[in-house]
Amino acid sequence: MKKKIFAAVAAACVMAVTFTGCGKKNSESGELTGKLTLAGSTSMEKLCEAMSESFMEANQGVTVTVEYTGSGAGLESLASGSVDIGNASRGLKDEEKNNGAVENIIAIDGIAVITDTENSVKDVSAGNLAKIYTGEITNWSELGGANQPIVVIGREAGSGTRDAFEELMEVKDACKYAQQLDSTGAVLAKVATTPGAIGYVSLDVVDNSVTGLKIDGAEPTEEQILAGKYILQRPFVMATKGEIKDQNEIVRAWFDYIKSDAGKDVIRKVGLIIPQ
Repeated sequence: MKKKIFAAVAAACVMAVTFTGCGKKNSESGELTGKLTLAGSTSMEKLCEAMSESFMEANQGVTVTVEYTGSGAGLESLASGSVDIGNASRGLKDEEKNNGAVENIIAIDGIAVITDTENSVKDVSAGNLAKIYTGEITNWSELGGANQPIVVIGREAGSGTRDAFEELMEVKDACKYAQQLDSTGAVLAKVATTPGAIGYVSLDVVDNSVTGLKIDGAEPTEEQILAGKYILQRPFVMATKGEIKDQNEIVRAWFDYIKSDAGKDVIRKVGLIIPQ
C-alpha cells in the first residue's frame, strides 16, 4: 500500500470511539484546526497531492492524510468509518450507495490507451480495441502493424481505472491480461519498456515515453473529451458517508475549497476537467 502523509501545522483531535478526522474553528482565531483523512484511487494521487497542499496552505491548522489503496479499498474504508472521504476513479456501485456512500464528482478524467513509441499502429476502432482485450486480436499485424504479438497490460481487480475501462468498452470480466499491475505508474512504465505492449492509464499521466492511441480517430485530449468524441472518460469521485452538508466542518470546508476558484485552478493544473 502506498501512503503519503502531507504535514502541516496540526492540532490534536482527540476522540475515543472514532478513527475519522474531526475539526473545529479556533474560538479566538476563527481558523479551522484538526485532521482530514482520505483513501482510495491511485489514479487520483496527483490531484490529491496538489489539492491537499493548496488546501493546507489556506488552512494551516489542518492536516490532510491520503492513502492510495485503490478505489474499492478506499470505499471500504469509508464504509467502515476509518476515513472521512473515499476516493474512486469511477462511478459508485449500487451496493456502495446502499452502504451509505454519496457520490461527489469533483473532476472528469480521460483514460488513455497507450502503446510503446515504436508501435506503428496509431489509431484503432473501439470494436478492435475490445477484441484486443478479450484476446480475439493477438498480433499487431491484424491491425496493419508489425508482425508482433500484442502484450495486454491492465490494472488489478478492484482498480477504478480497470472497472471504468472494462465497463466503457463492454468487456467486463472478459479481458485476457498478460499482466495485471497495481498502479497507474506501473502500467505506464511497463508499456513504455515492453515492445508490442498496450495498456490504459489516467490521461493526466501520459508523457512522451508512450504513445496515446486514437480511438475511432479521436485523440485522448481534453478537447476531444469535452466534444464528446473520445469515449474513454470517467469521473473522479470523492465519496462521503452521507451528504456533504451532514459532514464535519473540515470536510465541508474541503468541498467548498474544491468548488472555489482556487480549487478549480488546482483541477485544471493537474490536467483534469471540471464537471459541467
